[in-house]
Amino acid sequence: MTAESTTSEREIPWSAMAGVISTVTVFAVAQGLTYPLLSFILDRQGTTPGLIGLSAAMTPLGFIVSSPVIPALTRRFGAARLAILCSMLAAATLVAIALMQDVWAWMPLRFLLGFFANPLYVISETWLLTITPASRRGRIMGLYSSIVSGGFAVGPLSLGLVGTEGWPPFLVGILAFLICGMIVLAVAPRMPRMAHGGEASLGAFIVLAPLLLFAVFTAAAFEQTFISLFAVYGAALGSAEGRIASLITCFIAGNALLQILLGRQAEQFGSARAMLLCALASLAGCLLLPLVFDGWPIWSLLFLWGGASFGIYTMALIQLGERFTGQALIAGNAGFALAWGIGGIVGSPATGLTMQLIGHQGLPLALGLMSGVLATFLLAERQRA
Repeated sequence: MTAESTTSEREIPWSAMAGVISTVTVFAVAQGLTYPLLSFILDRQGTTPGLIGLSAAMTPLGFIVSSPVIPALTRRFGAARLAILCSMLAAATLVAIALMQDVWAWMPLRFLLGFFANPLYVISETWLLTITPASRRGRIMGLYSSIVSGGFAVGPLSLGLVGTEGWPPFLVGILAFLICGMIVLAVAPRMPRMAHGGEASLGAFIVLAPLLLFAVFTAAAFEQTFISLFAVYGAALGSAEGRIASLITCFIAGNALLQILLGRQAEQFGSARAMLLCALASLAGCLLLPLVFDGWPIWSLLFLWGGASFGIYTMALIQLGERFTGQALIAGNAGFALAWGIGGIVGSPATGLTMQLIGHQGLPLALGLMSGVLATFLLAERQRA
């Protein structure tokens, strides 16, 4: 080990990294809470499922629309100031949602919630990639992915404690956004200033790293599609609702628990190779699902499948930190948010249509097609390298 690497290991800013990860985790709790909470409320009001789905789509739409302007807003206001402002605006938007119990009023408000929350996520993730030493990037980003996934899971679970009626569930989300701003305020002095040189626009990043964005799109579409439609797939095969719910939980558990291990593999074998292995493992899961659904191997398959499919995103994050710095890194994280939002919106409807046309096996077919296309592109890139 060289003196330089020894110094870098000794100077790892653990407290700053813990603060940034805490920020995104609390943000994830707030996001994970709002989706089911608002759906429960709308369902009690007798809102049609289609309109509930359209309302839910407004938040990722806000992510998509805000992504292209985040680099410019960061340059103008500064990363810390923008993140704190957005946490306050997101909290205020959630207050307005609580006050206006109407599906049509919620449409623009849920859009604004996504618009204001996205910069908080992008800035925090950019900070984490910037301060993480290269020698430990795989493990730390894997830990980050695991903890954030846990945060999204805690959001819905918190509804079991505070219920879904009145102000208590909204107060949990409002306080979560405000706590995000407080954590940012505390860690901001220890964060590096973002350089203003280099490629800083989202358009430039799309040209530089289209395959990374497609990987994020695939991971988002895969996850959202599985969670949304696996219940339909299981019901078509005659599985009980309790078993289906447990299988989805097993998939999410693999999603959260395997990222540190995958990050370690990225450090040993390279993030590009690890991403290819994740894509191939995701494809294998699609091929095996119809064969093992009724047997005990389905539990192991879904646990590993969940880890591999979300591992695609973790590997993309690691590569982003390896290849970009400064304003280009902010543009890259904004691009990731854009790709994730598009994947989340496109994946489920496209797969649902496929299942409607060819039957329930359209689910593994569509997921396998996405994984296979990504694996093909990754193999082609390795051949060119």
